[in-house]
Amino acid sequence: MSRAFVKEGDGSLDPLPDLPISPHPNHVTPAGLADLQSRLREAQTRLAALKARPDRLDKLPEAAAERDIRYLEARLRSAILIDPATLPVTEVAFGHIVTVADEDGLETRFQITGEDEADAAQGRITPQSPLARALLGAAVGDVVKWKKPSGTVELEVLRIECP
Repeated sequence: MSRAFVKEGDGSLDPLPDLPISPHPNHVTPAGLADLQSRLREAQTRLAALKARPDRLDKLPEAAAERDIRYLEARLRSAILIDPATLPVTEVAFGHIVTVADEDGLETRFQITGEDEADAAQGRITPQSPLARALLGAAVGDVVKWKKPSGTVELEVLRIECP
């Protein structure tokens, strides 16, 4: 093989591409802010441990940790803290926990949280989700229409709570 096609390196690794940052405002709950701060500390600790290894031939884990730190620092710089405890529970707002019932009477709870703390399995949804957009501003007793790919579902707002 020709030497022209072989990259001779110094053992270093180019930085990994940054993780994508959402174009939406970075609203966070107090719990979401604390989680971002904790994740940053963990990533910094992980990077320090990786750099302290006696055998540092594989630089990829370090590059991944540095990329994660850049992402977390960017998310913390852009964080807009919204404490749901300061918002009235007369209508659904960011951070609130909402209990709804579908047409069959099945009750489900959702919390509208920041993107970094959203977890559908835990019922935490982002404000940009179709469900959250349907719920935001609704009051107890309101019926909202949630447009899903499988069709529109009507949900009645039963309770609005602060976490």
